[in-house]
Amino acid sequence: MDLKELQKPFQKELIEYNRTFRNILSSNVQLIDTIIKYVVKNKGKGFRPLLVIMSAKLVGRPAEETYTAASIVELLHSASLVHDDVVDEAYIRRGLPSINAMWKNKIAVLMGDYMLSKCLIGAAGTNKIRVMQILAEASRRLSSGELLQIEKSRKLNITETEYFEIISDKTAALIGAASELGALSTSKNIEDHERLKNFGEYLGTAFQIKDDLLDYYGNRRILGKPAGNDFKDKKITLPLIYAFKQSEAKEISAIKRRLKKGVTANQVKEIIAFVEKKGGIEYANSKKEEYAQKAKECLEPYPDSKVKAAMYKFVDFTIQRKK
Repeated sequence: MDLKELQKPFQKELIEYNRTFRNILSSNVQLIDTIIKYVVKNKGKGFRPLLVIMSAKLVGRPAEETYTAASIVELLHSASLVHDDVVDEAYIRRGLPSINAMWKNKIAVLMGDYMLSKCLIGAAGTNKIRVMQILAEASRRLSSGELLQIEKSRKLNITETEYFEIISDKTAALIGAASELGALSTSKNIEDHERLKNFGEYLGTAFQIKDDLLDYYGNRRILGKPAGNDFKDKKITLPLIYAFKQSEAKEISAIKRRLKKGVTANQVKEIIAFVEKKGGIEYANSKKEEYAQKAKECLEPYPDSKVKAAMYKFVDFTIQRKK
C-alpha cells in the first residue's frame, strides 16, 4: 500500500485542503509567488494534512477549520525544512534542488520566515487560543529537538533516552499537533483531543525510527539521498546507539574517531555491518513496532468505521514505507 491509496477515501477533503493551503500562502510579491509555486509543485507526500483530516473525521465532520489546521501544520513543517536545509547546507530535498540551492541562503531563510508567519496568521484566523498554543508548543519543541541533536552530534555521546527526547521533539511533536488539531476542529471533547494527540506522538516516534532505519538500507534513487547520510552528518541514531551498548570501549572509540574525521563510502558499509552484527537494526525495528502498536491502541475506544480502519492502515504504511 502507498500513500496515494490511503488518500483515495479522502479526496474531497484533500481538494479543500489544497485550496486552503494555496489561499493562505498567496501574496502580491512576484518572487514569493515564484517560490510558492515551486514549493506547492514539489511539496511532500501530504502525510500531516492527511492525518489532520483523518483525525477530524474520526470524531466529527470536517469543516473549514479542519482545512486551515491541515494547512498551517504543513506550513510549519515546510518552514522548518527550509530552515533545516540552510543550517545543514543541504542542496537536495526530496530528490530535487532545495530552495537554498535554487535561490541562495538569504532568500531561503526569509521564505521560511514568510511561511511561518502565514502559519501564524492562519492559526489566528481560527479565533481559538488553543490552536495557537498547540502550534507554539510544536514550534518550540522542533527548535529544541534540533538544538539538542546538534549538541549531541558534536560530542557523539547521545544516550537512548536522549535519542527519544530528540525525536519526540523533532518529529513526534508536529505529528501529534496534526492529529490533535484535527480532533479539535470537529470535537469539543477534551478526551478526543488528548487521545489523538497521543496517537500522533506515538505514530511520529515510529515514523522517525523508520526514517533512521531507512538511512541504513535506503535506496538513493528512492530516498533522494544516499544510505549512511546520517553518519556523514555525525548523527547517531537508535541502531548505532544500541550497537554501542553491546560493544567494548575500544570498538566504540574506533567508530567515533571515524565519524569525527568524516566517513568514506567503504567506512559507511563497515559501520552498517557492525550495527547489524550487534543487533542494532533488529532492536530499532522492535521499538518501531512497539510505538506503532501504542498508536493503534489510542484508537481502540472508537467504534469500528472506515476512517478508523484507514488510520490503522496509515500506521502500517508509516512503518512499512520504502521512503
